[in-house]
Amino acid sequence: MDEEFLLRATPPTQYPVGGRRKPTAGIRSWLVVSESRQPYLEEAGKQLIMRRTGLPARDLRVLDPQLSYPSTILGRERAIVINLEHIKAVITAMEVLVPNCKDPLVAPFLQDLQTKVASSFGAPMHSVAEFSDTDADQAAKAVPSYETITGSPGTNSDAFNNGGTKVLPFEFRALEVCLESACRLLESETLTLEQEAYPALDELTSKISTLNLERVRQIKSRLVALSGRVQKVRDELEHLLDDDTDMAEMYLTEKLASQQAGDTASRADIGSDELELSEHRDDVKTETESTSGNSSVFKLNIEELEMLLEAYFVQIDGTLNKLSTLREYVDDTEDYINIMLDEKQNQLLQMGILLSMATLVLTAGVVVTGIFGMNITIDLYNVQTFHQFWETTYGTVGGCVILYIIAIVWGKKSGLLQ
Repeated sequence: MDEEFLLRATPPTQYPVGGRRKPTAGIRSWLVVSESRQPYLEEAGKQLIMRRTGLPARDLRVLDPQLSYPSTILGRERAIVINLEHIKAVITAMEVLVPNCKDPLVAPFLQDLQTKVASSFGAPMHSVAEFSDTDADQAAKAVPSYETITGSPGTNSDAFNNGGTKVLPFEFRALEVCLESACRLLESETLTLEQEAYPALDELTSKISTLNLERVRQIKSRLVALSGRVQKVRDELEHLLDDDTDMAEMYLTEKLASQQAGDTASRADIGSDELELSEHRDDVKTETESTSGNSSVFKLNIEELEMLLEAYFVQIDGTLNKLSTLREYVDDTEDYINIMLDEKQNQLLQMGILLSMATLVLTAGVVVTGIFGMNITIDLYNVQTFHQFWETTYGTVGGCVILYIIAIVWGKKSGLLQ
């Protein structure tokens, strides 16, 4: 078996009693959760994690908290890289490595992980607050090797039939906890947004104000951001469901058992024929190349993983449908508000037309008044009776009113006024 594949889990870094941690470049704190022992904290660098999990540096970069990566699920030869919302983890066939274990948002996820993974074989559960630097001293007493934890292929197969009930492999149980935690977070944020959005939109339709418009604008911004996050998780699950090869790569326990069986057979063949060692080395090399070639095209019954991913795909798709319904309600409210604003604008335009016609009619009366106010001689000035003044005044005012009524009637007939 390859030396890297048999690499023993390195004990956590020890610190002097009463001393402080010395900052070391590239060293991070990882919470290790396995099914055979209690969880513990471990200080490890990137190179150690790469040798321990067989992951390249570009895959570990996805877990860097200082970099922003979209939701991703990567299936590799010996590990699965999970980056779903606040969940960042590396899943192997025997353990789960969580880099951001001290994040308060990750606390519910760690509790579920311990409940469904670590406690399935009797490992004691601990809360996140109970993990401290002293756990490193306790965990350093006995850190089992890769072979000790995984055991023989028969040990893993027995775990699948616990009491006659088929149990998912370790990596799938850990993956299920990651998917459940991410979907639960997105569902919770969606429900919170719905509880805030619908009352705010209804209030905006009843009263258009700057405050209500600002509330709806913030809600729409949150809606767009949350929809993008949910859509990315849905696309990632859909991509996995559409690619059988990627799903087959995630069967870590089966691949480990198959490789251990092949290595055991190779050792037996070498020990039984020591006299023909040189010739047998060529046969072993050919058999090893054939085994590695077959592992690359190793096809598994991916029904278990497909059903698991399909269940959470349906759940995340339902969350996306809720956000789509809320988005449609926001769009309908915006259309309704625009219609109301257009109606108000039309009313203002009509009022402007009425005022313009009234001004035009008054201008006609002013013209008549100006004519009589001129210093010219006409026959009307020579009349000595006073009642003609009132006749002229009333006639001018009545003429203006008649002109205004005629203008309104003409505007309604022509469609300018309602």
